[in-house]
Amino acid sequence: MTGGAPTGLTHFDGEGHAHMVDVSGKPVTDRVAVARGQVVMSAQTLALISAGQAKKGDVLGVARLAGIMAAKKTSDLIPLCHPLPITKVALDLTPDPALPGIVVEATVKTGGQTGVEMEALTAVSVACLTIYDMVKAVEKSMRIEGIHLVLKDGGASGLYQAAAPHQP
Repeated sequence: MTGGAPTGLTHFDGEGHAHMVDVSGKPVTDRVAVARGQVVMSAQTLALISAGQAKKGDVLGVARLAGIMAAKKTSDLIPLCHPLPITKVALDLTPDPALPGIVVEATVKTGGQTGVEMEALTAVSVACLTIYDMVKAVEKSMRIEGIHLVLKDGGASGLYQAAAPHQP
């Protein structure tokens, strides 16, 4: 690659080599990110989880803890992420009979020099994978879908909100 980094890609230097972005000159600001995804399953599997009858235990409680732990370990998993002083991680896991499945939403906050979008996305991803792991013995055909950033606020780029999902 010659002629500098691709436009808008901050994780590449002038020669096109990957590098960790220098955020030392950025001001410390309050930052928040919200991500969402879902695990689609049969109504029977959802009922098993909702009734607390999965053989491995409290599926939603374990998935919530896994998501929190994942947010805290994001910089260990994603090579160019900064380790951040996370001030809040909250996961909402909501059974949705209309899917049927579980909707997972993570909210992550920090007071720092870079955002927590990757931490929120990682929390949702790992919580969804944990749900799958805990009930895969009864349904291997579950699908993890739609993991995306819903909201991010703080820092120079300000507020981002995802467009409302298309309703058929």
